[in-house]
Amino acid sequence: MTDTARLLRVLAAMLLAVALARPDIGRAGQPTMDECFEGSDFIRDAALARDAGMRSEVFLSHMEDDFVAMGAFPADLRWFAHDTDDEAFLFAEARIVFERPSSAEAHRSEFLQACVKRMAAPRLRETPQKPRASRVSAEVP
Repeated sequence: MTDTARLLRVLAAMLLAVALARPDIGRAGQPTMDECFEGSDFIRDAALARDAGMRSEVFLSHMEDDFVAMGAFPADLRWFAHDTDDEAFLFAEARIVFERPSSAEAHRSEFLQACVKRMAAPRLRETPQKPRASRVSAEVP
C-alpha cells in the first residue's frame, strides 16, 4: 500500500471514529467550535496528502464515498457533515486545498476562519436533511 493510500485510509478512519464517538455534536449547518478545530485539522491533513502526491480527483472521490457512508447514520451521530449544506461546505474547502495550493497551516487557518463565521451565522433550516451524494458529486472537477 502506498503512503498516499495509507494516509487516505487514516483520514477516512478519523472521520468515522469522530462520527461514532461524538453523539453531542452540533446542529446541522452550524458547527461547534470543536468541529471547527477538527475540520481545520482535516483540511490541514488534506493539504499534507496533496503535498504527498495525492491527486484531487482521488481525494475528493473518497470524500464523496465517505459522505455516502456517513449518510447511513442519524445526523446527530455524524461528524461535521450533518446535511447537504455541511457536505458542500467541507467539500468546497477541501477542493480549495487542491485548486489553490498553499501551506497546510495556511489552509487550516483559512478553514477555521470560514468555519467560525459559519458557526455564528443564523440557521434558516430547523431540522437536518439527509445528505445526498449527488449534490456533492456534481462539484467534482
